[in-house]
Amino acid sequence: MAIRLGRRSFLAGAAAAALPLPAIAQSAPVRIGLLTVKTGPLAEGGIQMEQGIVAFLKDKNYTLAGRKVDFISADTGGSPAGAKTKAQELIERDHVDFILGPLAAFELLAITDYVAQNKTPMMSLAGADDMTQRKPNPYFVRASATSSQAMHPMGHYAATEMHLKRVITLDEDFAFGYEQIGGFQQVFEDNGGRVVKKLWPPLVTADYTPYLAQIQNVDGVCQGFAGSNPLKFMKQYADFGLKLPVCGGETAGDDALLPHFGPEAIGMINACPYTIDLDNDANRKFKALMKKEYGVVAGFYAAGLYINGQVVEEALKELHGDTSNKEKTIAALRAVKLADTPRGPLHFDHLGNVVGNIYIRRVEKMQNGQLTNMTVKTYDNVSQFWTYDEKKYLSQPAYSRDFPPLKS
Repeated sequence: MAIRLGRRSFLAGAAAAALPLPAIAQSAPVRIGLLTVKTGPLAEGGIQMEQGIVAFLKDKNYTLAGRKVDFISADTGGSPAGAKTKAQELIERDHVDFILGPLAAFELLAITDYVAQNKTPMMSLAGADDMTQRKPNPYFVRASATSSQAMHPMGHYAATEMHLKRVITLDEDFAFGYEQIGGFQQVFEDNGGRVVKKLWPPLVTADYTPYLAQIQNVDGVCQGFAGSNPLKFMKQYADFGLKLPVCGGETAGDDALLPHFGPEAIGMINACPYTIDLDNDANRKFKALMKKEYGVVAGFYAAGLYINGQVVEEALKELHGDTSNKEKTIAALRAVKLADTPRGPLHFDHLGNVVGNIYIRRVEKMQNGQLTNMTVKTYDNVSQFWTYDEKKYLSQPAYSRDFPPLKS
C-alpha cells in the first residue's frame, strides 16, 4: 500500500532529515524526574526536596541551557519497593534524562543496579556510602554528602573542641544510621574519645524512653535522627531530665526544623554540608526564593536539590544542551566545578562524590525568640574519605551496625 505525503508534510520531513541528530534532540524538552517521599517519618525532608528543585526550576523559567524542562515528581512512599516502581516508571514510561533522588539510603540501594543497567544519570541526596566507594555506580553523582561525610568532622570537633570523652550514640536502625555513627565513631576515637554504647531505635519510634534510660556514665550524646524524628527525640530527651551536650549530623538540627523545636534544642551542635547563615550570593538567592515560593525557612534537604539543579544546568551548558550520549552526560556532571552554591564551592572526586565544606553549627535563640543555627567552625573541602588514605579507607569494612566495634 502506498503512503502519500502532502507537500507540507514532505517539506517538514525533509527539513528534519537535514538536521543533525543532536539538533533534533535539543529541540525536545530535557526531562528531569524526582524520586522523593511525601508520607511517613521522612516526609518532612522529602517535601523540602521537591520545594528546592521546583524553586530552582521556576526561577529559571523551566529552561536550562536553552532547553525547556519537563519535570516529573514521583512519591516513593519511603520504601525500597516504591522507589523501584517509580524509578521504572520514570525511565521506561517517562524517558527521563536525569533522575534526582531518592532520599533514603535503603531506597537508593534498591534501585542502583537498575538505574546503572539503563545508563540513566542519577543525582541523589541519599548518603549510602558505598555508592561512591566500594560498589560505585558509574552513572551516579552526589552533590550532598555520603552518610558519614559530615559525621567525620563532627567526630573531630566533638573530641577536640567540645572535649567529650565518653559518648553514647543513637540513630535509626538502617543503613544511613549505621554509616553516620560509624563515621563519627572512627574519627572521635582516633582523636581520643570513646563510644561506650550504640543504640538503634527503629525508624518509626513513638517513645524513646527505653533508650533514654540507658544514657548513663557518659559526658555527651551523639544523635543522627532524620525527617521529623529529631523533634520527638529532643523533646523527650529534655522531658526525661537529661542535660548532657548533644551533637549530631546533617539531619539532626536541620534549619527547616528549627521553627518546630522548643528550648530543648538550644545548644545542640550539628554538622552539615549546608548552613543557613552562609553569606554568599547563591545562598541569599536560595533563601529568598524559598521564602517567596513557600514561606518557609530553607534547610539541607531543599538546598541539596537546589544545588542538584545547579549541577545539571552547568553540565547541560558544557554539553550545549545535548543529552543524547549518556556517557558524555555523566562525565559532564562529574566534571562540574561551582564556586557559588548555597553550600559554598564544590567539585567532585573521581568516584562522583562531592568535595565541599562541612559546617559545624550551634542552635541558638535569636532576639526575636526564634531558633537558628550559627556556624562556629568550617571544615573546608571535606572528602568522603576525610583525611584518611583512600586505599586504606576502602580496605576496611564498610560502616555497619557492628563496625567500628565497641572497644572493651
